[in-house]
Amino acid sequence: MEYVDFIIKYWYLFVALVVVLTLLVLGPAMQLFYGVKTLGLWDAVRLINHESAVVIDVSEQPEFKAGHIPNAVNIPLNGLAGRVKELEKHKNKPILLSCRSGNRSSRAAVMLRKQGFEKVYALTGGFAAWEREGNLPVEK
Repeated sequence: MEYVDFIIKYWYLFVALVVVLTLLVLGPAMQLFYGVKTLGLWDAVRLINHESAVVIDVSEQPEFKAGHIPNAVNIPLNGLAGRVKELEKHKNKPILLSCRSGNRSSRAAVMLRKQGFEKVYALTGGFAAWEREGNLPVEK
């Protein structure tokens, strides 16, 4: 009965907990539902080098200018929906999505999968992981 009293007394904390847990579960569930695949660094390099993947960086422009994967195209996440038509010519190619940490690229991957893009991948750890590796090229 103490739990019920706690929930009633601190209902706003309980609601906050439910919201946070929902947000934590929703992202990976959406990725799974839409078939979004994540790639580690070396699988991403292989995809770029051997399958001519198109690299889309969904970071904001200042982040992109600070450093990105060579030959990446910058389309910030908040403008991606309006620029999907530009990517239609790459619909049959693998598309590797990147951002600073990997969070926005996962959301972008779900968005592109909803638009019918089949070969969509999100870079695990984002550009930060790419930079940390130290052996991979960086363009500024």
